Amino acid sequence: MRRVSMILIWMLCAIFPLMAQTRVLTGAEQTEKWLPLLRNKRVAVLANHTSMVGDEHLVDMLVRERVDLAGIISPEHGFRGTADAGEKVANSVDERTGIPVWSLYGAHPRRLSPEQLQQFDVIVVDMQDVGLRFYTYYITMLDAMAMCADCNYPIIVLDRPNPNGMYVDGPILDMRYKSGVGALPIPVVHGLTMGEIARMAVGEGWSKPVELTVIPCANYTHSMRYTLPVAPSPNLRTQHAVYLYPSTCLFEGTICSLGRGTDWPFEVYGHPDMQGCAFASFRSRRKESSAAQSGVSRCRFARIARRGDYRCGVQSRTCYRRVSQTRCGREIFYAVFRKTRRCRVCARDDLRRCFGCRDSRPWAGRFAAIHEIAPKISALRRITTG
Repeated sequence: MRRVSMILIWMLCAIFPLMAQTRVLTGAEQTEKWLPLLRNKRVAVLANHTSMVGDEHLVDMLVRERVDLAGIISPEHGFRGTADAGEKVANSVDERTGIPVWSLYGAHPRRLSPEQLQQFDVIVVDMQDVGLRFYTYYITMLDAMAMCADCNYPIIVLDRPNPNGMYVDGPILDMRYKSGVGALPIPVVHGLTMGEIARMAVGEGWSKPVELTVIPCANYTHSMRYTLPVAPSPNLRTQHAVYLYPSTCLFEGTICSLGRGTDWPFEVYGHPDMQGCAFASFRSRRKESSAAQSGVSRCRFARIARRGDYRCGVQSRTCYRRVSQTRCGREIFYAVFRKTRRCRVCARDDLRRCFGCRDSRPWAGRFAAIHEIAPKISALRRITTG
């Protein structure tokens, strides 16, 4: 018995150093690779509440390192991540550091003023994305890249893992429907990190040529399941919601509720006409990918605080580890439409922006376009993650 215990202790001592060595390091944590690039530079950072370097915020770390930090550029939800989706965010001053905060979300055009552009020489980007075309952080990064290209400034992207980076799925955006929730001809679930999107945008000519430096993650591959240490936005509070987001966000273009104002945003969806409905489990047409359990439980009521009424909600039970999320979401989407009357009333323009095409009904046929871009995505991911 004692011998067995000694063997176990020896094995644990051997395993723990290996686990420490293989911990994923974000670009921001590899300070030796990018801090020297900021010497004698006036710096602006595109950052938010997810821009953590270990237990310290990026802005606080730069101040501690005596970097000449001229301003903070904020995306959707604001620098502290407290603004609701779509809410305009005004310029402000960070109370902790006294550094000005310049909002790019809600500004028309999404661009800093000439006076603000003259206050810095380089932009550092560090935000946690969730890997979906309609999640807006990458669009704000593209806006920053465009400003740098026009001013001949360098831009440095501190990369972070993609929590939905293990697969690529959904229709490619028809650029006729380019909007604030879709800016590049990429699939709904694109499988790329922020740094990879930046490189692809420059390489494909989707962005103006710019002096781009990407600090990739260390010890990261796209086959990993990366758990987010910080919720990326107010209504994506759990890892489960992040996994369900490719499916449930499709209801944004309808009059269905997505649980905003409840304890389960993007984990439930509902409408008064869904009272008493029970949906069977759905299965994908592909034999190898089952959407079993992606149906719903019996209807539950959830008070939507924003609208002040009661709506019948359905809790998603998606088996996200074995199913294509957008394909599963499409099946749930049309099942709801068939089961309810009023849900057919929807904002068509909003639906087209989410789906990325004019008509979402023949969506399955549009998946063929993925084969045109998938090799480029795969090659880029191999280069950046080794």
